Order: sequence, then structure tokens, then C-alpha cells
Amino acid sequence: MEKYMGHRLSKIYTKTGDDGSTGLGDGSRVAKDSLRVEAYGTVDELNSCMGLLRAELADDHAMQPLLSRIQHELFDLGGELCIPNFILIKEESITRLEQAIDSINENLPPLKDFILPAGGKAASTAHLARSVCRRAERRVFSLSQEETISMLGLQYLNRLSDYLFVAARVLAREHGGSEVLWQRS
Repeated sequence: MEKYMGHRLSKIYTKTGDDGSTGLGDGSRVAKDSLRVEAYGTVDELNSCMGLLRAELADDHAMQPLLSRIQHELFDLGGELCIPNFILIKEESITRLEQAIDSINENLPPLKDFILPAGGKAASTAHLARSVCRRAERRVFSLSQEETISMLGLQYLNRLSDYLFVAARVLAREHGGSEVLWQRS
């Protein structure tokens, strides 16, 4: 990663993207609407949603350490997607999410109906992050159909969306909200 981070931005605007192209981490240039840029851009958007979720929780909330770690891993995933043939996401990150899902899900009642993205501000923010995570997963999958990428990033996003769903259920209960069940029309 160091060789790709050889210089820091001292000037925020460079004007090099005024023609609709952007630079990848390896120095190559692609269109700003390329599948690769869409994929890492959506991961970046997801990371912003994770920041919103963290802002909704107290600093000492039990989820904060994992949410912080997830933000760093999402930044790693963005870097991985920005640098062709580069791998940063590891199997351990996926395992950690699975363990977190199992841990918090065991105390939740089984779902018998679909729930709507609601249940209080923190829960709703987790649902927003979950839906952006699913879009990121779709963008990364589209990229994987055109270019060779590590499938661990795709698996990570799949587990993360599951974690965010379960976290939303927990947060709805913690913050005085309740899950809003879908009512068939």
C-alpha cells in the first residue's frame, strides 16, 4: 500500500478529472462512471453511512468498537477496488462479522414477518447503511463480471449487510423504538 501512497494531497483540486476521467491507485486513468469507480464510490458512500450510524450512538456503546473497525475495513475495501490486482480484505474480517451476527442475533426473537426500515433514528440509520451496503455489493458484483477482483470483498459486503440488519433490530429495542412489521395490502 505504501508504494501507492507515495505522496499526500497538498492541494485538493487538481483539475485532472475535468475531462470526466479519474486516476486509480495504480496511476491509470478511467472514466468516472466506470464499474470500478462505481464500486469503490458506493463503498465510500456506505462508509459515510457507517459514520452516521456511529454518530447516533453513545461513544461507549457496545457496537462502537466493531463499527469503527468496519469503517477502517471499508476504507481498505475501497483501496482494494481502487488499485487493480490489490487485496486488502482478509477472511478474518468476514469471520469477525459472522461472529458478531451470531452474538447479537441469539438474543433477538425470531422473525415471523418482514420488518420495515424504521424503529428509531439509530435503527433507521442502520437500515440505511444496510441498503447502501446491498447496493455496494451489487456494484462490486457487476465489477467482478467484467474484471478479476478478490471475491472476499463481495463476501464481506454480504456479511456486513446481514450484520447491519441484525444491528438495526437490536437498536430498535435499545432506543425505545420497536420493529415496524410489514402489513400486507
